[in-house]
Amino acid sequence: MLSVQVVLFDGFDLLDAIAPYEVFNSAVLHAENAVSVEFVTAEGPRSVTSGINGLKIEASGRLNPQQAGIILVPGAAGDVEGDGPDSIPAILSRAVQTELTGLMEQALRQQDIIVATVCGGSLLLAMGGLLEGRKAVTHHLGMDVLGATGAVPVPARVVDDGNLVSGGGVTSGLDVALYLVERELGPRIAHAVEQLFEFERRGTVWRATGLAPGGHKQKADNEPNIAADKAKAAYGAGDNKTSQAPVFEGDWVATIATPVGKMQVKLSISTSSGGIEGNATQGNETVPFLDPVLQDGKLTWSLRITKPMRLNLKFEAVVDGDDLIGVAKAGMLPSSKLTGKRVS
Repeated sequence: MLSVQVVLFDGFDLLDAIAPYEVFNSAVLHAENAVSVEFVTAEGPRSVTSGINGLKIEASGRLNPQQAGIILVPGAAGDVEGDGPDSIPAILSRAVQTELTGLMEQALRQQDIIVATVCGGSLLLAMGGLLEGRKAVTHHLGMDVLGATGAVPVPARVVDDGNLVSGGGVTSGLDVALYLVERELGPRIAHAVEQLFEFERRGTVWRATGLAPGGHKQKADNEPNIAADKAKAAYGAGDNKTSQAPVFEGDWVATIATPVGKMQVKLSISTSSGGIEGNATQGNETVPFLDPVLQDGKLTWSLRITKPMRLNLKFEAVVDGDDLIGVAKAGMLPSSKLTGKRVS
C-alpha cells in the first residue's frame, strides 16, 4: 500500500494541501487498498489553522519520517507584500523553526520516501537548509528566494529530482499529485482520476534525463569568472575607490532587521593587497564575505547565512563616521535594514 502523509502547519495554504489529498483519495476509488492518505503535523494530532480565513483542518497523526511512501508539504497562505507576522515569509519561517525541519531532513535521507512540495512548500524546506543543490520549483514570486537558499530553481510546472518532486504555483498541487499517482500506481489509474476530475495535468514534468537544450554551456571549475574579475577590476580602478576603503575598516556590531526577527551580527572588514575583505560572525559561526566590491562609496557583498533560516543575502552599505547604514536582500523578500556601530 502506498502511504501518503500530507503535512499541515499553522498558516498552510488550503488548496496546496486539499487538492493533492483529494487526488490521492480519488486514486483509491480505482485502486482499492492501494493508497492510504492522512493529514499529519510535526506535533501530532491537532486542529491546524490554515492561512485562508483561519479555516481549521483536523490532522489525525504525527509525521513519520521513516514510513515509506510520499510526504507532501504545502506552502503558506498570507500577505504577499510587506513583512508583517501574517506575511508568507513570516509564516514559513515559523514553520521552519518547529520540529518539521528536522523530521523532513530525516525523510529526505530515506530511499523509499518521496518528498513532494506544492508552491511555497519547497521554500519551507529550502529555508531550513534541506534543498542545497537540489532542483526544485516554487511559486513564480518566490523563485529568486529559492535560488538564494542554495537550491537550483527550474522554471517548470513540476520538477522531478528523484526523491524530491516539486510543483510551482497553488494549483500545481493537482499536477504534482497526478504525476505521483502515475509514477507510483501507473498511467491508467492517473488517467482515470483525470477523467473523474475533468482535468488534464499541465506541463511537461522536468527531469534531468535525455538531451539537454543546446547553447547553454556550463562554466568549468578552471574557467575564469568574468563577472568576478570585472568586480575586482572595478574596485581597483582609480585612487577614488582605494582612498574610500579605510572608512569601512574595523569591527562593527550590526543589527539586521529581517521580516522574521532581528539578527545580531559582528562584521570585521579589512583591506589588504589592494582588495577589501570581511567576515560576519553570528553566535559561534563565522562566514566570509562573498565578492565584496567597493564602488562610489558603497560596499556590496553577499553572505551565506544559516540562522534564522538558510539564505544567501546580498548586502550594500555606506559609512557615516562610525555608523554603518545599509540593507540586506534575498530575492523577492522585503529588504532588511542594516545598521551598525564601529567598535574598533
